[in-house]
Amino acid sequence: MIMNKTKIVFLLLVVTVFLGCQSKPSYSNQPESIARGNELFEQHCTACHNFKSAGIGSNLSGITKMVSYNWLNNFIKNPKQLIDSGDERAVKLYKKYNIYMPNFEHLKTEELNNILAFLNTKTDIPKSVKNNYGTPLKNPIKDSIAKNGKTLVLKYIMQVPATSKNKPVARINKMHSTPDGKNTFINDLNGILYHINGNTVSTVLKIEDYFKNFISTPGLGTGFGSFAFHPDFKANGLLYTSHTEKNNVSKAVDFTYNDSIPKTLQWVVTEWEMNPKNFAIKNTHRELLRIDMPTRIHGMQDITFNPVTTKNSLDYGNLYIGIGDGGSAENGFTHLTQSTSQIWGTILRINPLGNTSKNKKYGIPNNNPFANNKNALGEIWAYGFRNPHRMSWHPNNGQMLASDIGHKKIEEINSIEKGYNYGWPKREGTFAIYTDTNMENVYSIKNRDTTLIDPVLQFDHDEANAICGGFVYNGKAIPELKGKYIFGSIVKGCVFMADAKHLELGKQSTITKFEISVNNKTTTFQELTKHHRIDLRLDIDGSNEPYLYTKADGKIYKIIGVK
Repeated sequence: MIMNKTKIVFLLLVVTVFLGCQSKPSYSNQPESIARGNELFEQHCTACHNFKSAGIGSNLSGITKMVSYNWLNNFIKNPKQLIDSGDERAVKLYKKYNIYMPNFEHLKTEELNNILAFLNTKTDIPKSVKNNYGTPLKNPIKDSIAKNGKTLVLKYIMQVPATSKNKPVARINKMHSTPDGKNTFINDLNGILYHINGNTVSTVLKIEDYFKNFISTPGLGTGFGSFAFHPDFKANGLLYTSHTEKNNVSKAVDFTYNDSIPKTLQWVVTEWEMNPKNFAIKNTHRELLRIDMPTRIHGMQDITFNPVTTKNSLDYGNLYIGIGDGGSAENGFTHLTQSTSQIWGTILRINPLGNTSKNKKYGIPNNNPFANNKNALGEIWAYGFRNPHRMSWHPNNGQMLASDIGHKKIEEINSIEKGYNYGWPKREGTFAIYTDTNMENVYSIKNRDTTLIDPVLQFDHDEANAICGGFVYNGKAIPELKGKYIFGSIVKGCVFMADAKHLELGKQSTITKFEISVNNKTTTFQELTKHHRIDLRLDIDGSNEPYLYTKADGKIYKIIGVK
């Protein structure tokens, strides 16, 4: 039987529509898929993205209305490939944020689909808010950082064992020596403390062996954060660590907040007893304090003792703890920071051997600025920080310096004085920022509030993202660096310098940039790691000689000269 033309055309249309509906991707609305997508988003994405404001990456609210399913899928898998192909939106995002998002090609198709299903539940497109703050500054710091004509000569030392199949392969995060300077250690955020022996390492502690709720994802800030040896380590063998755990309702929390705000994870400070001769961990350890965090970002980045104090000093044996705002400002929980009654966005100073704290597990030094203020936390030394990443002290004059990783525009180094307010989230660097409008923007300050302290060093994101605090060089091997403050950029792997003589409150010091060379060849960390996100760190060993190391590939380099 021969069909007429009308029937044939009708059948072709039906088939075309059917195939089109079958091939067009769609977002799952199954609760199980959305819930799993939420979990995966928390693990992999919250360090850079949220649904309130832009940060390291864009605000993802309404993203599934703005772009296609296929575009999102392709971008998540390999953003650099899409950018390099010339895709208009991808290129625009790269120019705006000045950073490549990591690729997630290792995620299974089902996992990607679950993430997209979750994103599709966040459909409200951000609206612009009218304000009378003036015109936002597109390029707040117009002057570029100049090269100083110097090249740091690096010597490759070793590669730390991989703890992940995907980059960063070894999340090496802090190098630190015993107080006598004879032994140096390095930690991996994935939970391991290593003792460095020449060009090899040996494991002395695995956090997961002691804490069943230990977590080290998502990858930028969670895990085994920091460690510090007590100044009397040779006699008492005391080691202090910080790490993250799942939100643990069975544990007493020392610092928390209203239940309507998420409690995503907890940061914990622990005291350990070690054998100071062979560094074996004894069976006993005790918890000093536990803190709830609203998101997985801006946690407890550094714990450290003042290394230049003497035994007779009031600062001897006091532990400094840098605590970020927990992502509170950019997620709308602004009341958690910029306050002496809240612990988030602060640098603490405690005596780990005392018992005057509320939980009786540590002491609050009498000369802390708020020790006798009933309306404030006596633990606070300084406040108004977004993400205080590293703390160090000038070896000659005892000046305390702390890096604060910026939001959308400014990175900064601060000279820390007790009781001072360093501005976040009212300030980003020397510029105004407003939490009731788009926090991507910074503004000129018309009426300067002198109670908010400006940084001594700052640069904007034209130069680099995510500042990495360093040290004032006081070693003997490289006289050209004597008295220079050396610091860097976590993401791009740039290395900077400033004259430590001029790091004074109320002044902006000049920053210059180094080249680097390995094996007599000028290079970059992008070339060395074969990766666009470097995750650079800078530290010194027990002889005050400097090292650079990269989480992207787990390699350690020693600075052996300047040319």
